Amino acid sequence: MADWVWSNVVVALLLMGTGGVVFYARRSRMWTETFSDLWRRRRFAVLVIGFYVLVALLDSVAWVGGMDQGEDTVARYEAQSILDRLFAGSQERSYSAPFADVEFYGGAPLTHPGAHILGTDLIGRDVLYLSLKGARVALLIGGLTSLLAIPLALLFGISAGYFGGRIDDVVFFVMSTLASMPGLLLLIALIMVLGKSTVAVCFALAITGWVGFCRVVRGETFKLRELEYVSAARALGVSEFGIIVRHILPNLMHLVIITFVLMFSGLVLSEAILSWLGIGVDGSWGQMIDQARNELSRDPIVWWNIVSAGLALFGLILAVNFVGDALRDTLDPRTLRETE
Repeated sequence: MADWVWSNVVVALLLMGTGGVVFYARRSRMWTETFSDLWRRRRFAVLVIGFYVLVALLDSVAWVGGMDQGEDTVARYEAQSILDRLFAGSQERSYSAPFADVEFYGGAPLTHPGAHILGTDLIGRDVLYLSLKGARVALLIGGLTSLLAIPLALLFGISAGYFGGRIDDVVFFVMSTLASMPGLLLLIALIMVLGKSTVAVCFALAITGWVGFCRVVRGETFKLRELEYVSAARALGVSEFGIIVRHILPNLMHLVIITFVLMFSGLVLSEAILSWLGIGVDGSWGQMIDQARNELSRDPIVWWNIVSAGLALFGLILAVNFVGDALRDTLDPRTLRETE
């Protein structure tokens, strides 16, 4: 099956999953109040994240045909996303400044004068188009890696904290071993072994990123397993698995949500660092910044490529951090007790 078909299937599954989460959240008073408070306190940040998600979806839904590719017969059989179709025919020959009518070098007239809000790059691609396409990569890196790392941390952290003994010793040894290795060097080594594909980078980031949250889950589980309602459930004959699912895991969900939001920012920035080192993901903002760093030494300077990618990255990270801060204040039981 073609990659673009898989992409469409994943988008459909994500939309269905989002619908299920919304349906469940609306039936829960706690989550309804949580999201209402989040919307009241961080409305602009939520709208910014929603815009990035919308752009990522527009770049994920693709199909073949429906576009006039001129003499390019190969492009006629390539899948084009909605975003690709919106910017079809925007190619120029070389650099042009934002809103320019002529090329940056040479002064030749542009095919689309004044239409490039953020200018064009070395080979004439619209920088606004490239910046928008980077949203899909950033959300994929942050979202997919978090969905890999957080369940891994929950599995090992709850097992170590609840059962203790040899299981705790093994998990603690693994965590200590990974924590003792230089994170960046381990990450580079994993990517060199697994490859530079998006999924491989996400897998490598997940392997190196679960340890911190696992420590938190382990310590919290140590505390939860000694509480009275857990002891009562154990005395009534509830199985260990049932206690974990019904009593331990629900009391960790506020940490899961907060960690997901905060881990997202670190993962996107990690990918930008990897791109700076030349082993990032194609089409990412980090790759744009890496390709644009030499342009800063040109005379006259070509500034719009690195500024556009930097602002796009900054906007997403800032909005996610604002939302994470609001969720922490809303969901953290210690914060609630202090407020009361």
